[in-house]
Amino acid sequence: MDSLQEAITHLQANEVEKALQLFITYAEENANDPVGYINAGNVLMQAKYYEQAENFFLKAIEKDEQAATAFYGMGNLYYTVEKYEQAVLMFQKALSLGLEDSDVYFMIGLSNVKQTNQILALPFLQRATELDDKDAQKLFQYGLALAKTGYLTEAESYFNKVLVQNNTHADAMYNLALIRAEQENVSEALELLEKVLLQSPKHDLAKQAKSTLQKSM
Repeated sequence: MDSLQEAITHLQANEVEKALQLFITYAEENANDPVGYINAGNVLMQAKYYEQAENFFLKAIEKDEQAATAFYGMGNLYYTVEKYEQAVLMFQKALSLGLEDSDVYFMIGLSNVKQTNQILALPFLQRATELDDKDAQKLFQYGLALAKTGYLTEAESYFNKVLVQNNTHADAMYNLALIRAEQENVSEALELLEKVLLQSPKHDLAKQAKSTLQKSM
């Protein structure tokens, strides 16, 4: 494991090429262990060498068909290159192999969102937030999916949870403003939009919403 630890140390120091070479060396010297290939695949993906990364993940799976993290890596790769349907299959395979992790559920949810399958996304995003209820991004994405499918009361609850974790989250405030406007509480909606624009002056959607609400008054 020394070479793996050394590779991780290089990676943490942003010495990507040294880390990658050590991961590859480890993989070649440990023929039955997929870890080196998985880590090399992750490094290559981060460096945007997508085809090479895919090859390393495939090699890891050849070594161990039960390597859940290899399928998770493949899922992240396919998500990155916008092959969302394939990404879902890889993430679901990782789940079936026991990788019961908030991030896996979250990525399945996001992959479905990218395919405009909001309803399909909901249970996975919900599970992601159940397993990790302190991640503002997961809470926000679940709230957004709820809002887009018409569950405004539930969405409002999750946008408020986001603001508990991060009280400057402009997009959570913006979506709360939209819910207030939908509830015909225009003054509170405008107040929220003002807060959005204080946090993010270039938030074009907030500018448009503010203008529309002001004209309606």
